[in-house]
Amino acid sequence: MTSSSSSSNSIIFKFVSFLLLVSSFTTVVSEHNTLPANQTFRPRQELLKLKRIKGYLKKINKPPVKTIKSPDGDLIDCVLSHLQPAFDHPQLKGMKPLEPPKRPKGNETMNEMAESLQLWTVSGESCPEGTVPIRRTTEKDVMRTSSLRRFGRKIRRGVRHDTLSNDHEHAVAFVNGEQYYGAKASINVWTPRVTDQYEFSLSQLWVISGTFGNDLNTIEAGWQVSPELYGDNYPRFFTYWTTDAYQATGCYNLLCSGFVQTNNRIAMGAAISPRSNVNSRQFDIGIMIWKDPKHGHWWLEFGSGLLVGYWPDFLFSHLKGHASMIQFGGEIVNSRSMGYHTSTQMGSGHFADEGFGKASYFRNLQVVDWDNNLIPLSNLHLLADHPNCYDIRAGKNNVWGNYFYYGGPGRNSRCP
Repeated sequence: MTSSSSSSNSIIFKFVSFLLLVSSFTTVVSEHNTLPANQTFRPRQELLKLKRIKGYLKKINKPPVKTIKSPDGDLIDCVLSHLQPAFDHPQLKGMKPLEPPKRPKGNETMNEMAESLQLWTVSGESCPEGTVPIRRTTEKDVMRTSSLRRFGRKIRRGVRHDTLSNDHEHAVAFVNGEQYYGAKASINVWTPRVTDQYEFSLSQLWVISGTFGNDLNTIEAGWQVSPELYGDNYPRFFTYWTTDAYQATGCYNLLCSGFVQTNNRIAMGAAISPRSNVNSRQFDIGIMIWKDPKHGHWWLEFGSGLLVGYWPDFLFSHLKGHASMIQFGGEIVNSRSMGYHTSTQMGSGHFADEGFGKASYFRNLQVVDWDNNLIPLSNLHLLADHPNCYDIRAGKNNVWGNYFYYGGPGRNSRCP
């Protein structure tokens, strides 16, 4: 009996010692790694996140008939036109891209400057007829954003309409008070420095309608540097649209169903080349957006007459009719991640008064009227949120028509 009890006590002692050993080992591990309390569930959450990302990538990256590798590392997929993301939209399923629309009257390019196109085309490669070039979205692209919901979208309001400022800062020219059916401009292309991964610098035109509440409609196009979206600091051709003030609808480029691409030579989100340098040759891109009088869709033209595609009118509420404001200019994000104003540059990083060859410009600003005519601007307004950080200065002449210089370096002695 004594022997049995002794044996039993020995087993219990060994078991308790084992538990104490495991407990002390666990304590040491947790102290050294300072793991959060919910660490047990994190691998599962990560797996679910990766599964959602892979599902999104499968949906957005359509099977290509050809893939072109760009010098900057981008993969450009040549996708059959009827398989592009737009045709995932319930109202577009089974439809085909429309025929080219009637261009606005008076659509002549004045004083053609050196034109920028896209880096992926420099090798002479192109996508076959019947396909559209789409920049492939990678897992790395999506992982750079804080959430899948945020990927490919402007979360905060991206239109300047009052004197209040949040972390988006603008230097813009705008017209309002009439009915507008489109706009056109040539935009100088630079490579502004963006100092934080979650900031961007863009230069674009906005076609706007609705109030500045939750029903804001915009169509946007231009160039942007966005390390978060693209993973580098190249200026890239981009588009954007929203019908609810950037809340749930719309996206950049072709990252959701909406914009219908018709061109096999231009890839949305692809790097622009060549770019301007200080006191050197200047390059710009032409952008025109207008409403087709026949079908009512909003079309996009890039460069010298390259039709890129269109936003179907059913995507919008207010823009089904016309725009109430046209805006041109620059926008940056100032996250103040270091506790002071960002050094992210707008335009070329030089102030407007430094002029041609140093400051970035918009030239030949025009709007489209009710009768599909391109006309000069009247009653142009200028607005710079923080003119000590980024400013704007307008002019007019016989060669450039309405134009302005804009931009700045961000943080400096007058912009702390």
